[in-house]
Amino acid sequence: MSLATAKLSTRNQSLEEAYAPPANFLEIDIINPETHGFAKKRYTDYEVRMRTNLPVFKLKECSVRRRYSDFEWLRSELERDSKIVVPPLPGKALRRQLPFRSDDGIFEEGFIEERRQGLEQFVNKVAGHPLAQNERCLHMFLQDKAIDKNYTPGKIRNT
Repeated sequence: MSLATAKLSTRNQSLEEAYAPPANFLEIDIINPETHGFAKKRYTDYEVRMRTNLPVFKLKECSVRRRYSDFEWLRSELERDSKIVVPPLPGKALRRQLPFRSDDGIFEEGFIEERRQGLEQFVNKVAGHPLAQNERCLHMFLQDKAIDKNYTPGKIRNT
């Protein structure tokens, strides 16, 4: 048997190792949707809560509120500036925005929950990619209270 095809030696993991905090983690939850405003000025935003021990992030825990349009901004910035294939966002639900509906359209609880799940899946796929973790737009989206759309795109350096 050659060295290239030799089986790697393994050892059993102790209980302490199995239940210890993970070496590196990045947890992002999209929670607490809130609908604001009235009539045409009505919108829903979501709490984006992040916890991590990755050294590339300056904050280890933070929480910001984001609208669907902020997720669209993040996606377009990543498509333009990064080398990763950016997953799709949950759809815009144009039919739900038509007037004279018998329900609340995009403000219906079931739709908001479905969109919340899709946004959480999107942001976790993006943030889980090692190349995306260095993008300034992702850091701003996850950690800054307000998104500066006039920012200078670029990479974050590990400090």
